[in-house]
Amino acid sequence: MVHKLLKNIIHFLYPPRCPLCDGLLFDSLAVPAKLICDGCRGKAEYVKEPACMKCGQPLEDGTWEYCYDCRNSQRSFEQGKALWVYKTDVKDSLYRFKYQNRREYAAYYGIELARAYGGWIQSCQIQAIVPIPLSKARLKKRGFNQAAAAARSLGRQMGIPVYEGVLLRIRDTDVQKSLNHKERKNNLKRAFKTGRNKVQLDCILLIDDIYTTGSTMHEAAAELKRSGVKQVYCLSISIGKGF
Repeated sequence: MVHKLLKNIIHFLYPPRCPLCDGLLFDSLAVPAKLICDGCRGKAEYVKEPACMKCGQPLEDGTWEYCYDCRNSQRSFEQGKALWVYKTDVKDSLYRFKYQNRREYAAYYGIELARAYGGWIQSCQIQAIVPIPLSKARLKKRGFNQAAAAARSLGRQMGIPVYEGVLLRIRDTDVQKSLNHKERKNNLKRAFKTGRNKVQLDCILLIDDIYTTGSTMHEAAAELKRSGVKQVYCLSISIGKGF
């Protein structure tokens, strides 16, 4: 009873918002009705087949097996998946999530990731979820790691531990969206380091908010494998189209 009362007070002081339109979510004064408003259900474009067999980017031509990037670039991870196509409402949602401190969005992201890919995650025999880390400087400036927030939500849904200290970002790299393909690859070389000499896990799931060219996931997976991890899979909230 006390926990429920405190939760309602928190919701009253800091009202939860719809992750797609940012509208308030209330049925009554202090009780949140749902994690997304009725008007926004179905707005986000979910990733569907055909999709790249390696990274999960949606493809225009169903006869292709891999996207352009995966055909022409090395990948350290086994396979990747993503929830939504990165455009319109999803793009705005992730911007508010990262830069306007809408941490409450993570609950919905985690639920949707588990709903869409829970079976795949189980089939991969994932032992731990590891979020893509921020540098110390960027973490201090932003106040939280958006990938870690989504990972914790997914971990609760799946009953899988989230290890935030396994992977560290040791260089404050440039923002990836401002770079071309070649610059992105060079920007991330040796940007990650594991927090221990030997990672005693066979299978890890990497989580990030946006998948673009795959350079971030590739470098993070490569570092985990150098530390002893046998298999690395990737999952993102959103992804660009592979054409």
